[in-house]
Amino acid sequence: AEACFRRVLALQPNAAEVHNSLGMALNAQGRFGEAETSFRRALAFQPNDVAALIGLGNALSHSGRPGDAESCYRRALALQPDSIEVLNNLGTTLSDQGRPAEAEASFRHALVLQPNDPVAHNNLGNALNNLGCPAEAEASFRRALALKPDFAFAHNNLGSTLKNLHRPDEAEVCFRRTLALKPDAMEANFNLGDILVEVGRPSEAEPYFRRVLVLQPDHAPAREKLGGVLMALDRPADAELCFRRVLEFQPDDASAHNNLGYALEVLGRYVEAEASYRSALALRPDYAAAHGNLGGTFNTTGRFAEAEACFRRALALDPTDIVTRSNLLFSMAYRGDIAAMALEEARQYGECVAALASKRYTEWVCEQPPKRLRVGVVSGDLCTHVVSYFLEALLRGVDADRIELMAYPTRPREDDTSRRLRAYFTAWKPLTGLSDADAAACIHADGVHVLIDLSGHTSHNRLPMFAYKPAPVQVSWLGYFATTGVAAMDYLIADPWTLPEAEEAYFTETTWRLPETRLCFTPPDADVSVGPLPALTNGYVTFGCFNNLAKMNDGVVALWSRVLAAVPSSRLLLKARQMNDVSVQQNVFERFAAHGIGAERLILEEPVPRVEYLAAYQRLDIALDPFPYPGGTTSAEALWMGVPVLTLAGERFLSRQGVGLLMNTGLSEWVAVDSEDYVARAVSHASDLQALASVRATLRERFLTSPICDAKRFARHFEQALEGMWASYVART
Repeated sequence: AEACFRRVLALQPNAAEVHNSLGMALNAQGRFGEAETSFRRALAFQPNDVAALIGLGNALSHSGRPGDAESCYRRALALQPDSIEVLNNLGTTLSDQGRPAEAEASFRHALVLQPNDPVAHNNLGNALNNLGCPAEAEASFRRALALKPDFAFAHNNLGSTLKNLHRPDEAEVCFRRTLALKPDAMEANFNLGDILVEVGRPSEAEPYFRRVLVLQPDHAPAREKLGGVLMALDRPADAELCFRRVLEFQPDDASAHNNLGYALEVLGRYVEAEASYRSALALRPDYAAAHGNLGGTFNTTGRFAEAEACFRRALALDPTDIVTRSNLLFSMAYRGDIAAMALEEARQYGECVAALASKRYTEWVCEQPPKRLRVGVVSGDLCTHVVSYFLEALLRGVDADRIELMAYPTRPREDDTSRRLRAYFTAWKPLTGLSDADAAACIHADGVHVLIDLSGHTSHNRLPMFAYKPAPVQVSWLGYFATTGVAAMDYLIADPWTLPEAEEAYFTETTWRLPETRLCFTPPDADVSVGPLPALTNGYVTFGCFNNLAKMNDGVVALWSRVLAAVPSSRLLLKARQMNDVSVQQNVFERFAAHGIGAERLILEEPVPRVEYLAAYQRLDIALDPFPYPGGTTSAEALWMGVPVLTLAGERFLSRQGVGLLMNTGLSEWVAVDSEDYVARAVSHASDLQALASVRATLRERFLTSPICDAKRFARHFEQALEGMWASYVART
């Protein structure tokens, strides 16, 4: 058609209607600059041509010149006051200029003239949304769809409105209807991906963001959303590429720098992560999330004072940031002298979540008296994670005639471990995508008697949900080692070894002590032998620690250096995820060098798959426990591998995990009472290789027959505890 129009104009250059037709053809092709020229030529010959004025307004609007477009539409409206098309277009360009009230008036004028115009109803809905009236907007979109059921844009707009009204399921239906009508509708693809992320279904969201990027490769928001999806799916290397691509298009995007930093942190590239967070903060100094994430990197790399400063800066900017408050509390666990300060922070956290809880339940629908207790388990770690190593054997041993288990995972990750764990629960109800209020309502409706939190202030926790009190009895256990600070948390499960009575004053929960141990270890399903004592072949003792490197504070480095100095030719093998970063390794060498320990005494290794990781214990003679944050899983694995652990008994719940493990295994001689005793016991054990070899030969069997690994025995104690808690609740009410 364009070629025909141009041939006619070659013969009749003053044909206004042909210039107008050519302009419309160019508009349809998205060639708005050329279209503008054609419409202006048409108007030069016929200044009052309404169609040309509308076409010119459309070209200008699409060219990002809404003010000029408005002038065209007003000229057209003056010539044709009853034009529905002009009123709709004028209203749209007024919306584009941030004048929603005037836009609403224009659309309502159109509807007075034509009450059944679906386009005007759709446009009015958009204006009402911009005016902050989503309920009225919903009615307008529904009216448009009643008049034109296949109106794809109205379906998409209704979906966006329902999303803002926190009705994600209905919104999803709308976006899917849009795409059934227009599969390549870019906005609807983006919106559907976005709502699927919101409701915790990132794997389903991925293809929709990818479709947007096929349609528009430089769509930065879609690429950044895709990066977030890939992070949720544990694909940080792919996410890194997405965020870097966003920054190619938008180098000043602070959010993309922040997200890139998080991907790099997960990949163990901490120096690069810090640089990315600092880039985000250089662009947005008041970016609370970036301050918090930078604090997380500092915490992971053992820079605790800097971590605390970052967390506090983030909270100064956003006092309602519950995640950062949890991170601050978790960070404080690495320090040994702040119990009172930590309690105050925990109480502030509890006050914050209590204030956010819009409704605290005071009545429950759970069966009374119960035929069996319905026990809910809330955790972000119902997958391959250290928490599952202390959970699976218990689940296997629970008496289903006494306890009914219900799972409430808090993140979408599922793997082979998740699939095994599912078998022990009568229901598996993910909380991902639910608000705290909705998650609490879900659990309350299930009639749970006792609700157990396995996360505390660790990642993916839903502690704010517990403030709603969805169950009459709420318990903190396993995944955390201090008070949650949440007043609605009734109990904390401990044992005779781990929580000193003097520290109970620093807990908002009531302590319930199991008779022997609070831990029930699930031995690895791996064919890895203990092996002989390596010192007998090496001619020197190899100490080792496979804990998170963040636990290796300056006091730990100083004490371990004394041990190495006191045991000539000994080595120290450190294996941690942070060792992926060469700069971290260099920092470790420098920290020990400051105490006179050369690099030749240190063996630094990166993480490996679990079977290889367990086999690495065959190279250790003695495991050294850090403090005040000792090992839990690593110590249990060391004992299973025949490697005794030297621990320093602290005065806090956290710092006595090693004590509980060793006392239950009958290894009291491996518990030191102070730093001098720690060095003395290390020297003593390292000096008697025959005794050390004897311990190694029998330790796996001793550990497997200890209360730590006796799942049936532990399950009976655990059941009795839950039933006792329920009985106490009934007695009080």
